[in-house]
Amino acid sequence: MQQEEKLKTGTTTVGILYKDGVVLASDSKSTLGSLVASKTTQKIYQVDDRIAVTTAGGSGDTQALIRILKAEINLYKLTRNKEFTVKAAVTLLSNILSNNRWYPYLAMLIVGGVDKDGNHIYSIDPVGGSEEEDKFTSTGSGSPFAYGALEDTYKDNLAREEAVQLVINAVRAAQERDIFSGGRDIVVAIIDKTGTEIINQNIRDLSRK
Repeated sequence: MQQEEKLKTGTTTVGILYKDGVVLASDSKSTLGSLVASKTTQKIYQVDDRIAVTTAGGSGDTQALIRILKAEINLYKLTRNKEFTVKAAVTLLSNILSNNRWYPYLAMLIVGGVDKDGNHIYSIDPVGGSEEEDKFTSTGSGSPFAYGALEDTYKDNLAREEAVQLVINAVRAAQERDIFSGGRDIVVAIIDKTGTEIINQNIRDLSRK
């Protein structure tokens, strides 16, 4: 059991605001202690048309939270026929985490999305504390290195391609220095008013550029 709890605890995830929406990114490496358990782990989940969540922490806990969130969003939209806002997703996740604080989910989350109120990114800690970010955020063991790249390069009103390149650079910076971040791909989710696009950037292909 102790070994299982170590699974997928090393991660780098980032989220930034750009001119027309939100861009999220993550590495794809998962670890079991000193063993690389997977090089293609999913850490970004689209939970609604224009809302996505990045996950860092225990794989079982984060996957359970995503299943609950998706089910609640689908139920809300089915019964009320209304848009599910980014803030509503954050509030729901925060309440779940807060209610389980004595037996906490091992999860650090970034929620990003676009709704009627604009473009949003939030970070949520394992006991339900949430904060809306006005520029960017990062979670996971590689976040100190990712923050260095974000602080150095981020500017207001980034274009789409600039934002995508910035999150890729931030994750790559973490992969260079954090032994628990890596994997085969950098996964990027681009969210704007038209929907969500998720792309995989192979590390080897990026190294050739």
